[in-house]
Amino acid sequence: MLSRIAQRGQSLRCWCQAPARTVNRRTLIAAPTPNQGPLLIRRADRALPDIVPPSRIWLQTLPIFFVVITASALALFNYQKSSSSIVNATLYALRTSEEGRKLLGDEIYFRDKFPWIWGEMNQLHGRIDISFAVKGTKGKGMMRFKSIRKTRMGLFETQEWSLETEDGSVIHLLDENRTDPFKSPALQAES
Repeated sequence: MLSRIAQRGQSLRCWCQAPARTVNRRTLIAAPTPNQGPLLIRRADRALPDIVPPSRIWLQTLPIFFVVITASALALFNYQKSSSSIVNATLYALRTSEEGRKLLGDEIYFRDKFPWIWGEMNQLHGRIDISFAVKGTKGKGMMRFKSIRKTRMGLFETQEWSLETEDGSVIHLLDENRTDPFKSPALQAES
């Protein structure tokens, strides 16, 4: 029995004094540079590429983001104005106006491919004051339309409808002798 204890002690001493196992350490492979070509072998222990601090990139692109958002919002609001029934009605009234046809000619439409509608178009609060560039076969001009609604449930009253030609002369298309071309005949009969 004593020999058995001695053998166990001997094996424990040998185990404790055994040299540590050597671990195979692989060398790190640097990330490929832009001129090296593709990396064909990927190892898990390769060196990672340097990272540019993200705050610099974020701060540099932030002004560009705001410019794009602002330009997009302005374009959307202008498109909404240009496709409204008010602008379509004023263009139709200008096309059928004798004075407008005499100055601009036939085929009256927006001057530019992408028209810009200047001014306020607030139907909810009863304020419309817009102007935009128009053209015809004879000339070009800037049409201005202004209409207000005095009471909450009242009708819009046209205050100005004019055409400014290229030479700077202003022609008032809404005169006292004619009725308001923007009022419906059915609504005029009721009042």
